[in-house]
Amino acid sequence: MSSPAIQTKLTELLAITTPVVSPAMAYASGGALAAEVTLAGGFGFIGVGSEPAEKLSRELATARRILNTEPTSTLRIGVGFLGWILDQNESLSKDLINLLFEQRVQAVWLSFGNNLAQWIEYIRAQSQQSGHPIFIFVVVSSPAESQRAINEWKADVIVAQGKHTPFISKQTALTHQLFNVTPSNPPTTPIPTLLTPLPRPSPGIEAGGHGASQGLPLLTLLPLILSQTSPTGPPVLGAGGLASGSHIAALLTLGASGAVLGTRFLLAEESLYTANQRAVLIAASSTQSMRTRAFDEARGSVGWPQGIDGRGIRNATVTDYENGVDISVLREKYKEAAAKDDTDRIIVWAGTGVGLMNRTQPAKDIVRELHDECLSRLNDAQNLIRA
Repeated sequence: MSSPAIQTKLTELLAITTPVVSPAMAYASGGALAAEVTLAGGFGFIGVGSEPAEKLSRELATARRILNTEPTSTLRIGVGFLGWILDQNESLSKDLINLLFEQRVQAVWLSFGNNLAQWIEYIRAQSQQSGHPIFIFVVVSSPAESQRAINEWKADVIVAQGKHTPFISKQTALTHQLFNVTPSNPPTTPIPTLLTPLPRPSPGIEAGGHGASQGLPLLTLLPLILSQTSPTGPPVLGAGGLASGSHIAALLTLGASGAVLGTRFLLAEESLYTANQRAVLIAASSTQSMRTRAFDEARGSVGWPQGIDGRGIRNATVTDYENGVDISVLREKYKEAAAKDDTDRIIVWAGTGVGLMNRTQPAKDIVRELHDECLSRLNDAQNLIRA
């Protein structure tokens, strides 16, 4: 990277030049994407869902080839797991984690599980036994979760996911009060046209994909977590609805050590998203991104911890789910759509920043663009200060 490096706790920990992280996105971020992000100066993760160890091994081999890393050297990417899937098959999960040590992966990403402590303990034990240290990233959505991850689990990096709160005007609020309209009691007959109808509820974190359905906005959550974190504590990253270098600069000035951008990297040429899915992202507005259980129900992916749902682009699957279509019918329609890559029904995960994205790019170009814009905004902020 020809531009000046940005120095934070995260960049020092991972020996990278920009605090840009491509997260672990199951079925979307493979070895090519993770490696290209790292090669450009950021840090990339491979996302693991229910794949066998052989699939992960192939993705790691791809990353090692792109990074031109010798088998005995540290592979400068991370691998991410969903805690609830790890819990389903302990033997297989341990095989997957052991593979990280065999391949000398630099970091692991853990999220959405009721037993993350036991997996962190296992990773620490394997690290001590193998002599290969692996940095542990933990996703949190509240200050309490952050404190647990820092104080009890000794996480190396905290990823704070924030909440998106839909805007409702004073006029709308008054209308709802007058006509006894709530998200659980929507209007059944038209209300006066001069009064605004209830928007579809869209609570939840700004990040695309899965996260806590309720929580604090990122600009509130991040300072709260930082206020409870020692200056010598782990790096804290911000995630949720981020799309640009300006967003990264804003988080850095709040005290974050880096930023996690998922949807932006789904538009990378190296992501595992199809051309049809990328086209949906490019055409979407931010208002089309919504939180729902529809896609998990349609896929039969129902093992998520309580309070976790997903944010994606509204389509026919969501409409059918909201209209009470029988779950067996919903799943059959989804299965047929998946075979045809029909984006009117299949998942296209997207955060609230999707409306700011308008093209597909190589991952290295995304990293450089984010870095350069971040630098520009940081310089602009410095110019606001007068002696």
